[in-house]
Amino acid sequence: MRILLLTHSFNSLTQRLFVELRQRGHLVSVEFDIADSVTEEAVALFAPDLVIAPFLKRAIPERIWSRLVCLVVHPGIVGDRGPSALDWAIVRDERSWGVTVLQANGEMDAGPVWASATFPMRAARKSSLYRNEVTVAAVQAVLEALAAFEAGWRSANDAQSGPGTWNPAMRQAERGIDWARESTAAVLAKLHAADSFPGVPDALFGQPCRLFDAHAATPQTVARAPRGQPGDIVARREHAVLRLTVDAGVWIGHAKLAVRDEWENTSLPSLKLPVAQVFHEAWAQLPDLSLPLEHDAGEWSEFRYWEDDSGAGLVGYLAFDCYNGAMSTAQCQRLCAALRYARGRQTRVLVLLGGEDFFSNGIHLHQIEAAEHRGAESAADASWRNIQAMDDVALEILAFSDRMTVSALRGNAGAGGVFLALAADQVWAREGVLVNPHYKNMGNLYGSEYWTYLLPQRVGAQRASDLMDGRLPMSVRRAIEIGLIDASLDGDARSCLAEIGRRAVALARAPDYAAHIDNKRRKRAADEAAKPLAQYREEELVHMHRNFYGFDPSYHVARYHFVYKLPHAHTPRHLAMHRGGSLPAAQELQALAGKRS
Repeated sequence: MRILLLTHSFNSLTQRLFVELRQRGHLVSVEFDIADSVTEEAVALFAPDLVIAPFLKRAIPERIWSRLVCLVVHPGIVGDRGPSALDWAIVRDERSWGVTVLQANGEMDAGPVWASATFPMRAARKSSLYRNEVTVAAVQAVLEALAAFEAGWRSANDAQSGPGTWNPAMRQAERGIDWARESTAAVLAKLHAADSFPGVPDALFGQPCRLFDAHAATPQTVARAPRGQPGDIVARREHAVLRLTVDAGVWIGHAKLAVRDEWENTSLPSLKLPVAQVFHEAWAQLPDLSLPLEHDAGEWSEFRYWEDDSGAGLVGYLAFDCYNGAMSTAQCQRLCAALRYARGRQTRVLVLLGGEDFFSNGIHLHQIEAAEHRGAESAADASWRNIQAMDDVALEILAFSDRMTVSALRGNAGAGGVFLALAADQVWAREGVLVNPHYKNMGNLYGSEYWTYLLPQRVGAQRASDLMDGRLPMSVRRAIEIGLIDASLDGDARSCLAEIGRRAVALARAPDYAAHIDNKRRKRAADEAAKPLAQYREEELVHMHRNFYGFDPSYHVARYHFVYKLPHAHTPRHLAMHRGGSLPAAQELQALAGKRS
């Protein structure tokens, strides 16, 4: 079928549906919901059999839904209505939740139900639930609705009938925290429900701001911290601060200043940034409750190393759970130090785990944008330092010559994060993970992290070029087919750890382990003799220097639009094949049109 995805942006759910539908042989094009006239034009150009709306912020025009089946994906149970469905579910501590696929009509979220799916809730950020449980349920429900549509069913249930109810948009006043009364669980629920948008309105160090990136503090940590009253900020760890609650405390990692005018204070832009960066002087004066790299799993930290509990110490694990997958210069430097620590351990396999929601998404665009306002360096300078630091991480991974390395992707990976993963000997990824092995969507960036060495080795020179130019997300199944990834993992981000452990131990105990290491060393030596890694890096950075400092401002414009979430002015041509997208897509569309005629 011809399916048009009508969406506010190409977010994670839309990307997942895009790859799932294409894998099943459907011809899929994307149109951003910019204006009614633009949507009508897209429908006229593409002539879809069906419109699916995975992520909308306004209603579909009547002129479209009245003559074409339009299925809306709503992140709520049957009967639930309103724009803050997941927010209310988290705050109300719902034990289960779901996704409903309903047909658009004249009333928001009230059309006939075509399919639904439910899932158990877990204590997690809204963004994490959306990227995982909601997305899995949405794919299930959309495929069920498509099966009914393909079978010729055009008359769904007359109306919603389920346990859900109408809920208005959650107001900022309803998100506020009463630190003197609310428990840690209640505080976390409010913080989780507002992450990653719009954040909880509050104040830190007397400055109004919005709070993000919250984690529970353990009783042991709270006992180590200075005494105080609920709401007091008493300690720091990494980039976060510890704020006391009535029964314990929470770590708050990111904040966004409440600035009325974006240019009212050029030194403090209204960007979501680490607390240590937004309130550096006050943060620096707090007692430091830092942890060693090897610490208890219950303690919050961005970086953690541990080894398997077999007693033999065969496998080491290194997790780096950077918020939203963005890796700043400082975080890259910390990761390099962690990798050197891991190299000093007597293991046979090192598993790089990244984070639960993201393995890595490359350089930290928010911190780079903030550099424009600090005055000490430009955004170009900050970009240059950050990409060099990412290259250093990749080089540290490539330098493991005495053991096998594995990148285990429990969450999505994009841009430089994909090539960081490819620096390992093997790459495993959980089913449902999306990989975006390209850079050009960010203002035509060329990319680094030794991709010109790593990518062609796995997929060949021509396919490497196609991937970088195509700028499309890829499923794990497709990535395995072309050799980008070696194996898939079952389960969610936490349950797949057991399979990762079994595979890693088996790799460490393999009878031909020594032969693998010998082959690895010989290949690296031969590759270095043919063309040194330093030359790959230098050649890539020539292009990156031009991106950062050259006459073409595309990267800086794209970064600005990304961090400030500015509305799209048009749908990129590589997504909107009905507007003359990529050549292969256009040829596919033409062939299908010929068959239909």
